[in-house]
Order: sequence, then structure tokens, then C-alpha cells
Amino acid sequence: MTSNFIVAVSAVVPMFILMAIGASVKWAKLLTDSELKRINRVVFMIFFSCMIFYNLYITDLESTFKPKLMIFGAGGVLAIFFISLIIVQKFEPDRRRRGVIVQSLFRSNYVIMGVPIVANIFGDQNIATTTMMIAIIVPIYNILGVFSLEIFRDDSSGSLLGKIPHMLLDVLKNPMIVGAIVGAIFLILEIHIPEPILRPIRQLSSATTPVALVILGASFKLDSTASHRKELIACMIGRLILVPAIMMTLAIELGFRDVDFVTLLSIFATPCAVASFVMAQQMGGDAELAGSCVVFSSAISCVTLFGWILLFKTLGFF
Repeated sequence: MTSNFIVAVSAVVPMFILMAIGASVKWAKLLTDSELKRINRVVFMIFFSCMIFYNLYITDLESTFKPKLMIFGAGGVLAIFFISLIIVQKFEPDRRRRGVIVQSLFRSNYVIMGVPIVANIFGDQNIATTTMMIAIIVPIYNILGVFSLEIFRDDSSGSLLGKIPHMLLDVLKNPMIVGAIVGAIFLILEIHIPEPILRPIRQLSSATTPVALVILGASFKLDSTASHRKELIACMIGRLILVPAIMMTLAIELGFRDVDFVTLLSIFATPCAVASFVMAQQMGGDAELAGSCVVFSSAISCVTLFGWILLFKTLGFF
């Protein structure tokens, strides 16, 4: 039991120490809000692209290409999206909040927090499968994220069907997707990159997670939640307890174990994605609720993630 506790602590604590460092940076006013936005954009545009490219480039395709895992991960996200879409219309009258609630339930902070969970448990050398799943999950997140907000948008102009090509083009322009596509091309065609060029890419890849978590911690804002407390509580219970409980039970029944199991846990048990707040701002959703979901789910997940990891480690699923 003690060793299982240590594994759980080792998986979660490093992430939240980095986020605490970011919060300290914010408290000490070492970075302004505008500077944080610029750094966050650099991390998104450059660091994540390099991380995904590098991890795909060095991947052993035979050992990481797992159709069963990919189908379950993608199918799970789609199922949560459609079920949430049906339920939220029955219980939430405010259209601006509906899309935000749906997005908080299906879209997790998988890239920023999921990859380090796997790395902390199994080591950096075993994250290839987890990185490969980014190429599957992130496009689905982006497409469904747009749909979830566009469907309930009051000032929406034109048909949703007519906007699909534009949505897909935006997804293809996503730096993470570009990194995944280029990395896959180099991997499949076995294009060799000289070490002097590969080394800085590897260094940026190694720095991605620490920098992203520090910036995430520095970006937290504790605003008033009085106007949307019920919705926030529902989102927290759904995102951090119900979704992982249901999806990981199914994963156990289907025989997922070890790295594959923790990869799925990283998809379904991590907190709400930071990108959901940005999208709500840009697409007429309730940005205040979206921001609260990101902040509170990230804070509460230090307890729930630890609990899930300790439980499943004790039960012997990894």
C-alpha cells in the first residue's frame, strides 16, 4: 500500500509544484497578464509542436500503433459529447452556458497534464503511446469544441453545416496537429534529422511540460462564482468523478492495462482544458463560467487525480 501511495504522489505532486511556482510568479507580479498571454502563445505555437513532432519522430510505430486504444479513446470522447449535449438542454435554460458545460465535460487538459502523469509513473521513455493519442484526441477536441459553442450561439449566422469546412481548416492549422502531421511524415518516410538540428528540438520538447504547467499556474484567476455556482458544481462532479468512473470501468472491462490504462485515465480524469475558456470568450459562451471550470477543476483535480491513481494502482491495473 505504501508503494502505491508513493506512485500516486509521484504522479501528481510534481505537476502541482510547477503550477504553484506559476502561481507564485503571478503573486509576485513578475509577469503581467499581457506577457502571460504572449508566453502562452509561444508555448502553444512552438513548444507543443516540437514536443509532439519529436515524440512521434522517435516512436517505434509497431509498438505504439494501437487501434483498440485509439478507437476507445476517440469513441469515449464522442460519446461524452453527445450524451452531454442531450442532458444539458434538459436542465440548463441559458444558451450561453450550455456549450460551456458540454465542453467542460468532454474536453480535458490531456496535453498539458495527461502526458506528465504518464511520464511521472512510467518514465519519459514510455510516453510514445500517450503522445500518439494526442494526434487522435486533439483534433476531436477542437472540432467538438467549436460545435458545442456554435450550436447554442444566439448570434450565429449561416448554417452549421456550411461552417464545417472552415472548422476543419482551422483544426489543420492547429500547431499541435501540424507537429503531429510532420512528425508522422518523417517517421513513416524514415527521414533522418542530423543531431545538431534534432538536439534543439529535443530540448524544446523536454521544456514543454514544465513551462506549460508554470504558465497554467500563473494564469489562475479566482473570480466570483455566485452567479453560476450550481453549474460549476455540476461540471466538477461530471468532469472529475462521473466521467472517469464510467469510462475507466469500461476500460477495465475491455482489458486495458499499464501505459494504455493510464493514458485513458489521463484523457478522462484530468481537469477542464484551458482552451475551453479561450474559445468561450471568442464564440459568445459564458466565459466567466468557463474560466471558473478551468480554475476549480485544476485545483480540485490534485485530490481526485491522486485518488484515482492510488485506487487503480492498488487494484493492480498498472
